Parts: sequence; structure tokens; C-alpha cells
Amino acid sequence: MKAKLISLMLTCLLGATCAQAQFTFYGKIEYERKMNLHRQLEGNEWMERFKSQLPKFMTHYFDLTFAPGVTFYQQGREIEQPKMMMGGDMGLKTQVYTDLAHNQVTASKQVFEQKFLVKDSVRNMRWRITDEVRDIANYKCRKAVGIILDSVYVVAFYTDEIPVSGGPEMFAGLPGMILELAIPRLYTTWIATKVEVKQVNVADLKAPDKGREISQQDLLDKLISSTRDWGDMGKMAIWWSVL
Repeated sequence: MKAKLISLMLTCLLGATCAQAQFTFYGKIEYERKMNLHRQLEGNEWMERFKSQLPKFMTHYFDLTFAPGVTFYQQGREIEQPKMMMGGDMGLKTQVYTDLAHNQVTASKQVFEQKFLVKDSVRNMRWRITDEVRDIANYKCRKAVGIILDSVYVVAFYTDEIPVSGGPEMFAGLPGMILELAIPRLYTTWIATKVEVKQVNVADLKAPDKGREISQQDLLDKLISSTRDWGDMGKMAIWWSVL
């Protein structure tokens, strides 16, 4: 009788442990990207005159479809909001295909009036993982911080319950999926509003193929050269273009 009781307790314990250890390998994530437009345009004397006529925040949605070893990121559903002459539509046409299995990324980026096709290795970013945790879209996430372009601070919350090392834009390299991303200098956050668990046919995820082919470093050098006299707005354009 005692042996049966112990066996039953072990079975229940094992079942509870397995129930908690649920992992999502395939699916689609919707990210809400929220940009503080007023803060982003601070210091631009020409735009300051029109600030009162602009919405404080611009919100857009993006989808990231994922499977083991691959992710595809692009613009998602559209919502009705004011049309912007500049600033509010940064990165809307970006598409990013990341082949994690081979450490390669292909990204279609609209930079001013020109379309580029960035082909490069996945960004090698040094993340520092912290003890801070929060729940996002029903997943337990841990905070990590990093830096791009030598000085641009990045905050991410990732979950190892989605064991695919991806995230919005070209961000990756953490031991799980990034469900929240913040770049303070861009006054912009990406946060997962929902995770749809669904089977994904990897063959349907195709890398973009239109645009002038270029490496990430060559694109950065080109932008630095062409925006040299733009001041803070030039820096902002560079940061957005290399995400």
C-alpha cells in the first residue's frame, strides 16, 4: 500500500512538472510598436512648430512567424491613424528573414527613397541577462540589456518557453524569443500582444529578394556619409535603418 502511494505521488509530481514545462516551437507573434513621436522630434526646429498638430504616439503592428531555426518579420494589421509626412512610418516596409540554423539574415529595408537588401550574418550582440522577470502575453520573460552601434542602449525581455532565438527587427541571440524590446534613444517599444500557437510550414517562409544587395556594415557606412550634416536627425535615421 505504501509503495503504491509513493508511486502515485511520483506520477502526480511528474505530471505537474510536465504540465508546467510547456514549450512553443511554432507560431506567430503580434508585436505592437509604439513610438513617442513628440520625443523623437525634439530638437528639430522645423517640426517643433507643428508638434501640437501631431499625435503624441504612433502605433503600428508587426508579425513574426517562427519555427525551429527560422523567423520571418513583417508589417502586420493596419489601424486607422493620421498620415505622417515624416517620422511616424519608420521601418514600416521592413521585412526580415532570419536563418538561425545557418546564422544568416536577409532584410529588405526602405531607406529614404531607396530599397536595400541586407544580407549578412546574424548580429553578434553581447547581452547581459538580469534577474528581473515579468509576464508578457502569458509567457514568463527575463530581462536582458545590450548595446548596438557602440552606444545605443537596448532592453529586451525574452522567454525560454519559446526556444527560438529571435525577436523583432534583426534582434536575436538570447536563449529564447524576445517578446518585448525597448530602444530609449528611439523612444520606441515593441511588445507582444499575443502569441498564436500554430503549425508553420518552413518552406512558406521565404527571404525577401528585392533591393540593392548590401552588407550591414556597408549600409551603415553609406548612411553615416550621406547624413553627416544632419545632426541629431541624421543619427536617428541611422539608428532606424540598422535595426
